[in-house]
Amino acid sequence: MDMIEGSAVSGLDVRRPGDVGFDEARSVWNGMVDHEPALIVRCRTAGDVVEALALARREGLEVGVRCGGHSVVGHGVPDGGLMIDLTPMGAVRVDPERKRAWVQGGALLGALDAATQPHGLATTAGNVSHTGVGGLTLGGGMGWLARQCGLACDNVVSYEVVTAAGDMIRASADERPELYWALRGGGGNFGVVTEFEFRLHDVGTRALSVELDFPVGDAAPVVARWRDLSATAPRAATYTASVHDGVVALGFVWVGDPREGRAHATELAALGAPMGRRIEELSYLDLQTRDDSTEAYAVRRYWKGHYFRELPLAAIEALLATHPDVRAGLQAYGGAIADVPGDETAFSQRDTTFEYVAAARWTDPDEDETRIAAARASAARLEPFASGVYVNVLGDDGAAGVRRAYPPEKLARLAAVKGVYDPGNVFHLNQNIPPA
Repeated sequence: MDMIEGSAVSGLDVRRPGDVGFDEARSVWNGMVDHEPALIVRCRTAGDVVEALALARREGLEVGVRCGGHSVVGHGVPDGGLMIDLTPMGAVRVDPERKRAWVQGGALLGALDAATQPHGLATTAGNVSHTGVGGLTLGGGMGWLARQCGLACDNVVSYEVVTAAGDMIRASADERPELYWALRGGGGNFGVVTEFEFRLHDVGTRALSVELDFPVGDAAPVVARWRDLSATAPRAATYTASVHDGVVALGFVWVGDPREGRAHATELAALGAPMGRRIEELSYLDLQTRDDSTEAYAVRRYWKGHYFRELPLAAIEALLATHPDVRAGLQAYGGAIADVPGDETAFSQRDTTFEYVAAARWTDPDEDETRIAAARASAARLEPFASGVYVNVLGDDGAAGVRRAYPPEKLARLAAVKGVYDPGNVFHLNQNIPPA
């Protein structure tokens, strides 16, 4: 391919179709995604990102940015384009005295946790260790610590960014504050973040998980009582529910002293006698890895999501009617998430009570249509009660999904920032916000 001959890519680690490591680099978490870039540039420094963008401009190639590869539609892997692969940029540096962590743009959440937990420190970092720090944080960043410490984006002190023009800049509350605002929940629309500076918190190293199982058939009043308990729960507790295969599992995850979590678990006696019970003390690191995928990238996946300000009985009944091939889940918000004023960040929906996701997973390509339809139908039952959606669970929703994630005034403000830093919409393989 002429575009990579000679000095045009001098010093860059470039992979083409057929090269060793090419297929591994283009594989992402969803086995349905089988995109083939023309070029993959594995970046080790911010300077490599600058050069990769320059190469894409010269050759007229569409740009995708890959970190953890958890976009369900594979936005990071541009078919026929140039993929900026940040995975070689996975370093984390911690200053335990200042309670700060500097995280390269290609790091996974597990690397952040592994670096901070020896000091009893952490920051909100999702629920799955092989998720990319970048994608999670730029969309907001829900996790088990969010009710105590705020979303991941609420804990970013500064960003190092490479813009569409190839400029290396910094954004913080004092430096380019409008870009800093947009990066806190506006997704990957404004540049390639090559380093995050995070605020850390003393959270210890222990956690507790509590789950009680009930048959779906007569669980509506039980879920209603669980919902009411969540409203007054301590911030250390993140209430969770899941519906799958005729069973609803209700409980919470507690980050902190397990003895205090066990004391709070007595509140769940109000739910009645369960058919099954699981109470597990575990380390925070084990909590962060327990939901990791063991199937690598072989499983096919699809999901739809909603936010709810309220969860009336009719919504609970719709939840319990989830298709058997779909796993539906609720995770509680509130606490420190709601403490942040709504206009302080691009992230929206801070008055959310619960986040909902209906997820399907399978391995046979012949089942694609039926499995996707089941997830869509399950989510559609809940849509009349929804108040919006988390941008990080959007998939093939397009512009309509983006409008559900942000109110009109925030979309207008985000479009204005986009017009300053990416007027040509180079970074459009995302939940896109076109420039004003």
